[in-house]
Amino acid sequence: MEIRVLKYFLMVAREENITKAANLLHLTQPTLSRQLMQLEEELGVSLFRRSRHRIILTEDGMLLRRRAEEIVSLADKTKDDFQHRQEQLAGTIAVGSGEMQSSRFLTRLLTAFQRENPLVTFTIYSGKSDNIKERIERGLLDVGLLQEPVDITKYSFIRTPIREQWGVLMSEDSELAAKSSVGPADLAGMPLIMPGRENLQNELLNWFGPYAENLRIIANGNLLYNLASLAQESGAGVLTLKMACSYPGLCFVPLAPKIETGTMLVWKKTQAFSPVATAFLAYSKKYMLGITQDLQ
Repeated sequence: MEIRVLKYFLMVAREENITKAANLLHLTQPTLSRQLMQLEEELGVSLFRRSRHRIILTEDGMLLRRRAEEIVSLADKTKDDFQHRQEQLAGTIAVGSGEMQSSRFLTRLLTAFQRENPLVTFTIYSGKSDNIKERIERGLLDVGLLQEPVDITKYSFIRTPIREQWGVLMSEDSELAAKSSVGPADLAGMPLIMPGRENLQNELLNWFGPYAENLRIIANGNLLYNLASLAQESGAGVLTLKMACSYPGLCFVPLAPKIETGTMLVWKKTQAFSPVATAFLAYSKKYMLGITQDLQ
């Protein structure tokens, strides 16, 4: 018993006229009559009482009508479900991010998008901005969360509403740990660990002003976990962004005058994106717009 034939039967039962039903089904009358006769033979019952002007369902015909409506409805729903499933976004989006507070924003964005598109997965690469940009250039990442300053010539971007705060991660036993903020003069005699990016080093050296020439810089690097371990052992202070995480024996003290850094979600202007990455970028713009409006 084919679904197609059951639909023919239901059309005839509704119209009570084979000629009219055949026209609506775009079939010839003999073809439709033959299909109905084969259905009756298959079931071993008479489904219609035929008269000159119309055909009427028998009791068996009325029973089949109820069952056929259920079967056809279920078949149509099943087909729609699978078509909808095939239309759902599926695939992997490659995302890069550095260590910063804005990473929380990124994780919320990824979670919100995945909640609406459960077949989507993410590959997350952690690294400094220069490495993330390099991987975007090579097509290994679809999008990256970067700390400013960023040369945006090659990129489309969305600025996040989050401002990253600079400070010093230092020993809790330091005399400076009790201060609400530290200035260039406070840090002039402390061994310091600088960030690895040259443009960030230059920005911080400008902040130190005349004290920059006499700074005791013992190391620079990019992975805060390793730099924090060095600070724990050496008593040095790590010039870094404020993070949500904490390290035993260390505390964060903000800089004054304060330095704040913006962040942005960037992607290559000329890159050909997959459908799922294209949808994610469109979603990100709407998501960011919603957050910005909430903050106003």
